[in-house]
Amino acid sequence: MNGILLVNKEKGMTSHDVINKLRKILNTKKIGHCGTLDPMAEGLLVCLVGYATKINPYLNSATKVYDATFRLGVATTTQDLEGEVIETKEYQDDLTFDKLHQTIFSFIGPQKQTPSIYSAIKVNGKKLYEYARNNEEVIIPSRDILVEKIELRGIKDNDINIIVQCSSGTYIRTLCFDIAKKLNYPGVLTKLIRLNVDNFSLEDAYTLEEISKGNYHLLDISKGLNNFDVVELDNLLLKDIKNGKPLLINQERPFIIRINNENIALYDKSNDGYAKILRGLW
Repeated sequence: MNGILLVNKEKGMTSHDVINKLRKILNTKKIGHCGTLDPMAEGLLVCLVGYATKINPYLNSATKVYDATFRLGVATTTQDLEGEVIETKEYQDDLTFDKLHQTIFSFIGPQKQTPSIYSAIKVNGKKLYEYARNNEEVIIPSRDILVEKIELRGIKDNDINIIVQCSSGTYIRTLCFDIAKKLNYPGVLTKLIRLNVDNFSLEDAYTLEEISKGNYHLLDISKGLNNFDVVELDNLLLKDIKNGKPLLINQERPFIIRINNENIALYDKSNDGYAKILRGLW
């Protein structure tokens, strides 16, 4: 059993919880995921089964799309509803649609983001939330992110709903907190749904219940490696490939080698004209 499995994660579960359940359902230990979702988040979790776990470093996951709702007037330690309330401000219903629209759109483009200390980013080998739990001081490094698009979906009372297309590594709860701050309010993320990871869509994902009933389909690894070509080779080269030998193949892009319709290895060209193995898929 090998391939990419798109899972519709429920709210309240960690990404690791999903993997543990999948290991029992599919009766295999070789399962991983890419792009962790917080417990309060829902939506698309890209899971890798069997030898597909080996392609994680090469997966296209640079762009993600989220449906996010945040509330003006409240701030927490974690920038979502999981944390303790640290600031409140009565909402005055003083925002015009134009002001809200302009403020949200001002966050489109490349920028620096400083995430909450309650995040899994590592500083000096330790996760930030570990510093928070131990009441230790730490300098939180800012990171480069790209917000490609923001769509204002609506506002109801002091809850604002947006669709965000952004680079991998963007903290949506921090983005919502920063938008609220620019609107002169504390802010907190109340709901988050991941809709897309590059060419993977939530519409094609399965719930754990569906998977437990056998209602699922594994995608070929090529679906997650669209910057790789596919090269079909003869079975006579299988031994050389498994021994990691370079191959004299003229390919400009990295490629997946298939033999008898089975994925065998990932290769890429080198400066000497030969293609060299990146990862064996066995």
